[in-house]
Amino acid sequence: MELADRVCVVTGGAGGIGAALARRFVAEGAAAVVISDIDEERTQAAAHRIGCVGIACDVTDEDSVQALVTEVIADHGEIGLFASNAGASVDGGIDVEDEDWQKLWDLHVMAHVYAARAVVGPMMAAGGGYLLQTISAAGLLASLSSLPYTVTKTASLAFAEWLAIVYRDSNIRVSAVCPLVVETPLAVRFQLDAGPGPAMRPDEVALAVVEGIREERFLILPHPEVGDYLERKSSDRDRWLSGMSRLYRHATSETGEGAS
Repeated sequence: MELADRVCVVTGGAGGIGAALARRFVAEGAAAVVISDIDEERTQAAAHRIGCVGIACDVTDEDSVQALVTEVIADHGEIGLFASNAGASVDGGIDVEDEDWQKLWDLHVMAHVYAARAVVGPMMAAGGGYLLQTISAAGLLASLSSLPYTVTKTASLAFAEWLAIVYRDSNIRVSAVCPLVVETPLAVRFQLDAGPGPAMRPDEVALAVVEGIREERFLILPHPEVGDYLERKSSDRDRWLSGMSRLYRHATSETGEGAS
């Protein structure tokens, strides 16, 4: 799909990958780009910098997501691409508090559900559309610094796969963006999560996303090495688990931290 003349919505759009996506969509000639974030002032400031529209939205509240979609369609006629991008991270393992587990579940899973409930019907009525979901390499592999992040991103990947299967014949395409570490406040701590290379800039991720959308690829891997890691995991899961355990042991021995 080409982005030119499309109406695009990006949640979590006030910074990081979301803002980079919005900038890229504007550069690609989108008919309109709408960003949303939970804070009104921050949303409007980012929209002014990018040159797009800003609408505050709490993506963990279904009524707020529905209101966002309703407003965009009222103003622009339809939504060609909806990018569910908002995210957060909480460090820790099984000791993480229930409220933090719930926070990440609402943000990484239910926010995608609410978006799909709101936008799939209008997209089908318009003849099709595109759902872009910012997930993470953690959804394919693991983020050893955060168990809740790993679990919720894995669930969001499964949801994206289901959408791609069920709505394909309705001309709705789905892509899951799964980068390693990106230069944003969400960057995780352990070098083993980042891989051997440096963190990627958000604008580089956005370029990879546009290319993936153009080719309508389900998995968009801005860090190509993630594909190699995934192949190793799929070909011999026991060996992969053993290797990841060694990496975790090495990382925690250097930091003095470990599982609790």
